[in-house]
Amino acid sequence: MHCSRLFVSLTLVENPLDNDIQFVPGVGEMRARALKHELGIHTLGDMLRHYPFRYIDRTRIYPIAEITDAAGLAYVQFRARITSISYAGEGRRRRFYAYAQDATGQAELVWFQGIKWIEKKIEVGREYLVFGRATFYRSLLQLAHPELETIEQALSRKAESGMQGIYPSTEKIGNLLGAKGMYQIICNTWRLVAGRIPDPLPDAIRTQYGLIPLCDALYNIHFPQSAEALRQAQYRLKFDELFGIQLNIQRHRTARLSKNDGFLFKRVGDAFNAFYNERLPFPLTGAQKRVIREIRQDTVSGFQMNRLLQGDVGSGKTMVALMSMLLAVDNGYQACMMAPTEILARQHYATFRKLLEGTGITVGILTGASKSRERRDTLAGIASGETQLLIGTHALIEDRVQFANLGFVVIDEQHRFGVEQRARLWTKNAQPPHILVMTATPIPRTLAMTLYGDLDVSVIDELPPGRRPIRTVHYTDAARLRLFGFLRQEIRKGRQIYIVYPLIKESEAMDYKDLTDGYEAISRDFPLPEYVTAICHGRMKPADKEESMRQFKSGEAQILVATSVIEVGVDVPNATVMVIESAERFGLSQLHQLRGRVGRGGEQSYCILMSGEKLSREARARLDAMCETNDGFRLAELDLKLRGAGDINGTLQSGMGFDLKIANPTLDVQILTVTREAAIGILSVDPALDRPEHRGLEELRKRYAGNDAIDFSRIS
Repeated sequence: MHCSRLFVSLTLVENPLDNDIQFVPGVGEMRARALKHELGIHTLGDMLRHYPFRYIDRTRIYPIAEITDAAGLAYVQFRARITSISYAGEGRRRRFYAYAQDATGQAELVWFQGIKWIEKKIEVGREYLVFGRATFYRSLLQLAHPELETIEQALSRKAESGMQGIYPSTEKIGNLLGAKGMYQIICNTWRLVAGRIPDPLPDAIRTQYGLIPLCDALYNIHFPQSAEALRQAQYRLKFDELFGIQLNIQRHRTARLSKNDGFLFKRVGDAFNAFYNERLPFPLTGAQKRVIREIRQDTVSGFQMNRLLQGDVGSGKTMVALMSMLLAVDNGYQACMMAPTEILARQHYATFRKLLEGTGITVGILTGASKSRERRDTLAGIASGETQLLIGTHALIEDRVQFANLGFVVIDEQHRFGVEQRARLWTKNAQPPHILVMTATPIPRTLAMTLYGDLDVSVIDELPPGRRPIRTVHYTDAARLRLFGFLRQEIRKGRQIYIVYPLIKESEAMDYKDLTDGYEAISRDFPLPEYVTAICHGRMKPADKEESMRQFKSGEAQILVATSVIEVGVDVPNATVMVIESAERFGLSQLHQLRGRVGRGGEQSYCILMSGEKLSREARARLDAMCETNDGFRLAELDLKLRGAGDINGTLQSGMGFDLKIANPTLDVQILTVTREAAIGILSVDPALDRPEHRGLEELRKRYAGNDAIDFSRIS
């Protein structure tokens, strides 16, 4: 019965890789449900694209005495004889033990599940080849749920399994399939599709870029015949993933540039010229002028602008955004800016109002905390066209927000919004407005140009004159008294201090410093009765938060104890010290943003990273990098290597994203560049990918298309 079901299933679908995973021998309905839920494996293709993350050399056999905790061996293999067995516990806690011994020592093998099956398989006195993860309990080598083969079975094993893949899994899948279950399902899947796998790449592309056939790549990624065969398999599979993404990005770019649907900003009028000539608070840097020219050229091209503006903390992106928005006003259009936090939106609003006072240009504000009358007036003003510039938070994407004639959109700190949030804003017009997305989290130039292939990238790589580099140091709790002494010195000089915590209240789950305890400790252990300490966090009422920020900005408060709510948008030139508690809790991007809150005046500023004594290797790498450089682009290189580049076409904001199983845009920039060139070349002769020889390419593109309802690649 089972065989007939398998045959029917596998003949219903043209591409065998599209068949349901449950019909693979050894899977069945229950395991299929688990694979789908836990790992997103639905089809045979999904199974074969579930690649090993590392390989074990199964030709190496260790003497037990060489397998020590100090040796640092994760997976081991040894040849030993079973000397005895025993049981412990009852019911669900029942355990089965087997003791294995070779000429050099003894190991303990333990099973918590599948005991009835394993006790029938093991024979006391027989010799086995044992393979599994090495752990140590009371100095004794112990392997839980190891893989066992009789010596006769091991000797008959094919040479192809000399390198065995270790697959990503979950605890539930591990318990369900056992040590060798995933590998066995891969083997069974391969037997069903071997020789029947269609290759999406035409022969011409494979020849041009030196790629092996897909069938060979899938075989050698799971059953490597040699180190070179594995390298070629990895290259081909990475190429396919990145090529699929680039086909989408470049197709969208081609489609956008084929339409003359961009608003034309023909004039540079009174609003822009008067501001530039009379109201600039400081001279523009050369980089700011260059970016404004690039934006100006976009808005007279007839095509919709889609530009990413990168600039380090304090480089003057906001001024570029304001002057670009004034170009829209000069041409009869409205402009809006979406900021990620209430504090930043209010600060932009106050800054724009002050800079544009007396010009007749109307500026509105809309946030989630806007009072009823303010919200009502703002909505009416933008609907009628009376409000020319609108500043706000994610409240701007609400359905009731309707513009009269939106021509220019600025999205500030774009990494703080979900992709779908950003997408909803640019659909506010029947005709798409010009889009400027800004980030103070720099992306390495080559990577940005390649990843965001449908975005034009501008970089502000100069800081305003007079800025002094911020000195960054890393202290542990042992140096806290020294820290307090330094803070007192700075306050007595008339300076102000930020102290940032990762948590508002103590958490049982996370052993990190919290704001509530920190505020009390500062009041208790840092006695400066003549000074004022303000507090600011995301759970405060907007009015209370505003009052704390007002106290600090005005100088009434010398210390601001806060969470990362002040990561962006807080500008107090007199603040010279940023203390970040439990700094290991923050990512590089956040640390760099927080550091950017100081160093905005002419005085020497400091960033002090406080942490516990025990740090992971990754956390130490982040803190060391912060101490070594203030260059956001260099930090971005490391941040991308540590965290990944995100799902470029989808909605994930960090990590590699579910579409990328093997490629890493950070590490595989060379392949990424090649696939971009290949995609541009193919689309130049066949934009719709409807030629017969490109049918497979269209299927590959669809696999990495993400949500076709919204062109995510156009909005960064």
